[in-house]
Amino acid sequence: MKSNLVLSFLAVWVLLVPLRGAGGDPVAYGAPKRINKVIELLEAGQPVYYTYGARGTDPARTTQEMFDLGKSLARTWADLIMYDMEHAPLDFNLLRAFMQGLAAGGPTPSGHRTPAVVVTLPLLGLDRETVRNNHWMIQQALACGIHGLHLNRARDPEAVREFIRQARYPIHSQGVGAGLEDGIRGFGSQNFPASIWGVKPQEYFQLADAWPLNPKGELIFGVKLEDAHAVRNADASLRVPGVAFGEAGPRDQSLLRGHLEGRADPPLPPDVQVVVDEVLAACKRAGRPYLDNVLPGNVIQRLDWGVMIGAGGSQEAAEIGRKHTKRVMPW
Repeated sequence: MKSNLVLSFLAVWVLLVPLRGAGGDPVAYGAPKRINKVIELLEAGQPVYYTYGARGTDPARTTQEMFDLGKSLARTWADLIMYDMEHAPLDFNLLRAFMQGLAAGGPTPSGHRTPAVVVTLPLLGLDRETVRNNHWMIQQALACGIHGLHLNRARDPEAVREFIRQARYPIHSQGVGAGLEDGIRGFGSQNFPASIWGVKPQEYFQLADAWPLNPKGELIFGVKLEDAHAVRNADASLRVPGVAFGEAGPRDQSLLRGHLEGRADPPLPPDVQVVVDEVLAACKRAGRPYLDNVLPGNVIQRLDWGVMIGAGGSQEAAEIGRKHTKRVMPW
């Protein structure tokens, strides 16, 4: 009986432990208030750390293997899973199986049904027509129950606008007429993702929208400003309504300049570092979180520099960073 009382006390304590922001002040409580953990953390001023769900270097997998991978990652140390279909196979059946595995293996240690999942597609933001003609990739990916998308080679602000448009339902009006057109996701796309999110299909319609444009939205959309054209238009692209974060893409920036190693960790070649600094400054001007690699040896410096989404897949770096920003785990 005594042990049961102790366990009950601990369970209540976990639910009431406050999430603490960078300044150490309580800003939220442990019971999840959102589907998308990334949004919940960013709203609390806490950096986010990610791991990988699929990568271009992975061997071919079956749907069962992807389900098992999802199940094994359901209680990951990471806040976010970056799932690559830019260089890995464009296979939506594998992505669906992965999302089903996450839901089956959950909840996360923080109590969220799944970690947030953001997908990169083999879709380049070269211009509006390119994005419009490949709208099916956006809509198929979102119908798998993911929590966001990251647009590669986001060169053109009009391509970014079309990217956001294709990802939205027409019932959402924020930003329409002020830089955006009506969304065009359609009826029938709601049932499977609603089952992954653990909500009713009608609720999914309401929740599946771009944050922070829609404060109640649970989807996040990022832009990779990973070549010279994209960097020239960085300010305009980052200010497109519905964009949630940005990055410089240091590996592609390096390749563009003939650095074949494709470094994303310091020391970056000086000509690449200049571009990375420029994109970070543009993110700050637009008020958008910046994504970049963090390592155990530089995570504190990178956070102080302005990184809010820590790439690289390092659990050790995440633990150091969370301690630095006084984040109370298991959040």
